[in-house]
Amino acid sequence: MRLRSIRARLTFWYTSLLTVTLLVLGGAAYVLLSYSLSHEVDAALTGVAETLAERSHGSSTVIPPAEIEGLFRRFFGFSPWDRYYQMLDPRRHRDSPEPKSSPDRAPLSREALNNATRGLPTFETVEGLGPHPVRLLTMPVMEGNRLANLIQVGMSLESITETRVRFLLVMAALLPIGLLLAGSGGWLLARRALQPVVRMADAAQRISAEHLAQRVDETGTGDELDHLAKTLNQMLSRLDAAFSQIRQFSASASHELQTPLTILKGELEVALRSPRTPEEYRAALTSSLEEVDRIAHLVEGLLLLSRAEAGVLKMDRQPVDLTQLLEEVYSRLKFLADSHSIELRLGPVEAISLPGDREHLRRLLLNLTENAIKYSEPRGSVALSLHGDEKWAYVVVEDTGIGIPAEEQGKIFEPFYRTAEARSQAESGTGLGLCIARSIAEAHGGAIHVHSVPGRGSTFKVLIPVRIG
Repeated sequence: MRLRSIRARLTFWYTSLLTVTLLVLGGAAYVLLSYSLSHEVDAALTGVAETLAERSHGSSTVIPPAEIEGLFRRFFGFSPWDRYYQMLDPRRHRDSPEPKSSPDRAPLSREALNNATRGLPTFETVEGLGPHPVRLLTMPVMEGNRLANLIQVGMSLESITETRVRFLLVMAALLPIGLLLAGSGGWLLARRALQPVVRMADAAQRISAEHLAQRVDETGTGDELDHLAKTLNQMLSRLDAAFSQIRQFSASASHELQTPLTILKGELEVALRSPRTPEEYRAALTSSLEEVDRIAHLVEGLLLLSRAEAGVLKMDRQPVDLTQLLEEVYSRLKFLADSHSIELRLGPVEAISLPGDREHLRRLLLNLTENAIKYSEPRGSVALSLHGDEKWAYVVVEDTGIGIPAEEQGKIFEPFYRTAEARSQAESGTGLGLCIARSIAEAHGGAIHVHSVPGRGSTFKVLIPVRIG
């Protein structure tokens, strides 16, 4: 079954990791316990055998069972019931009686005998002497370099086996209890740790497009969850600004479209209200065509802006003679400037060619120059110039118009934005010209800078890279 809850997944992985950890630690503890018990048995058997070897150097090699029991009690801390002891001569003749508890004779393996001849003790685990394996030590008793006797001592491993079994039973009993407690604690900890996330999710669900001013509560702790809350609030701020811009854009676009549509509808209704002469119909159609052109120009500008903002503005990059293009714009707008009693000058122009979309660049220059003419007073002037360096081409459009207040210079490139001074002018316009110009410049990897003084004029400088990349 798939765990959908983060809390459940955290608890599952925490419990699984703890289970693996406990199993590994339990296995390591079991191995260390077994090693420690085996080492203690071997050390105790060595102590018993060494003491008996010292006693065997005396006049009598027969050691009473009571003394043997005392030795086992001394080195083991208790007297094992199934203990084994015998002393053999090198020819494997028994020199001492066996304890009552071990009627079977302990075997002497070939390996133990070979080690004894070299003076080495041998530890073995022997089966068949009783119901449980026996740990047996065969120790040689040397006289000079000669093997005098063999001492064998051993004990049943029943107590060792029982200790191991009890350890496993304790682990098997404690492991489920420990995992249950750890899983419950992990569930509670995960629930408490994720509680801020639940609160943020609830707050985010309450936020809609109409209530983007609301924010997620921040904890102020500076941890990851607080960072998440700050990130969400920053995203909400950007969404709020974007929605506000979209609402303003939609309202402005609707307003700009409503005016020509209303005029167009009114003129057509008047033309159809009563019979007209051909001249009157022609005048009505001509006026309607002008309004249609205005609507088409507005829609075209909106499409260009939407494509530019989406990053899909089609660019047909070809070598463009920027000098020739500027002269073309000058020739086209000279009549418009003369009709407004504005002096349009073509200033210093360097020969510059660069990769770009000629039609888009032409529209950029037309928009800037038309704006300069439109908002210049009669008998004013507009100057066009072009220069460049190794990286950039600079097109400068300078006018002696109404100027732009400093606090509004950052807003003039927004869609449909017009300064208060511009709105007071009788000139028509959609408020998209500068926004389109900036979008075209940025699509070419450039930018537009403005410097303006109210009442003295404005200077727009267009930067376009002379190389791609």
